[in-house]
Amino acid sequence: MPIHTARFCALKVAYFVLCTAMLASAQASPEDKARQSPAPRSTAPGAEYSGMYSFSRDGEFVQVTVEDQGRVTGFVSRYGDSESDRGVFLDHFFKSGKLDGNQLAFTTETIHGVSFEFRGTVERGEGKNPGDEAYYVLKGTLVENTTDPAKKTSSRSRPVAFKSFPQDMVPPPAEKK
Repeated sequence: MPIHTARFCALKVAYFVLCTAMLASAQASPEDKARQSPAPRSTAPGAEYSGMYSFSRDGEFVQVTVEDQGRVTGFVSRYGDSESDRGVFLDHFFKSGKLDGNQLAFTTETIHGVSFEFRGTVERGEGKNPGDEAYYVLKGTLVENTTDPAKKTSSRSRPVAFKSFPQDMVPPPAEKK
């Protein structure tokens, strides 16, 4: 199994576990919720920007995780466009990523002849509270690099604004025994 496929499978499993935990928390009684304390958040500068953001089309997204010293990891999950992968999800893991203040840049691996470069900022969006949809927005320039079978490379650049996905709840912390 290729490394990027294994990483993606692990991320999907983690996402499933997170969704299951959020569903269980949503079904908890008010008394149970009162006993739960909020999950600790990372103290890395910019960690609040970590999360899922919209991408080019409905159903596509970019996952951004801000780590120590402004290092950014993540991936772009998008639908394939060529005849061989049309409608199939393709995951472009970040080859490099950096956050400096609110300045964000990342470059993805090439999958099926396509890679992406983003240069821009993380800004407050129209969401009213942390966790609301569009609380943060990634604004900048997205460059899509395409290499055809004859190894001819072309680039398309466009301005973009990717809105953060809503975060309804955080999973409850594990209980100590």
